[in-house]
Amino acid sequence: MGQYYLTVILAEKSDKEYIRTYLDPGMYNNGMKLTEHSHIGNWFMTIVENLIGPNGMFYKSRIVWAGDYADKEPDSKSNLHKMCESKEPLVNKNTSTYTYIVNHTKKVYIEKKGRFHPLPILTAEGNGCGGGDYDGANMEMVGTWARDIISMENEAPDYTLIECVF
Repeated sequence: MGQYYLTVILAEKSDKEYIRTYLDPGMYNNGMKLTEHSHIGNWFMTIVENLIGPNGMFYKSRIVWAGDYADKEPDSKSNLHKMCESKEPLVNKNTSTYTYIVNHTKKVYIEKKGRFHPLPILTAEGNGCGGGDYDGANMEMVGTWARDIISMENEAPDYTLIECVF
């Protein structure tokens, strides 16, 4: 069966509320499987880029693409995807596009290029557990940015550039 994903903006680690908000790609006429909505230039992806871009309400936020087959959260009977079901998804139609995806936690960045948008794949939890998951080049990078502080930028930061195309 296919695995469905939600884009989750996490609260700061010190906050009591674990999830700040989430976006459901299905609400934007996209498929919910990872490879169905993870394309450069896709409307849903430009909405996410806007939200974590310099003028977005979640600039430099902890982000994860939470799969419904992902592991349960520590000390919980649910995974992050399931936890979102008790909340209302964010609806936003503002779009922007940026050149760079910046990981402020790891102090690295990637130039956005290729077919697939790197952000969902880099932050995916549960990839490989269902149909529609990413299975291609650079598999060792899948999910390695999940829950890190991420932003979209048009200027390269003073961090290390990583070459990674999905």
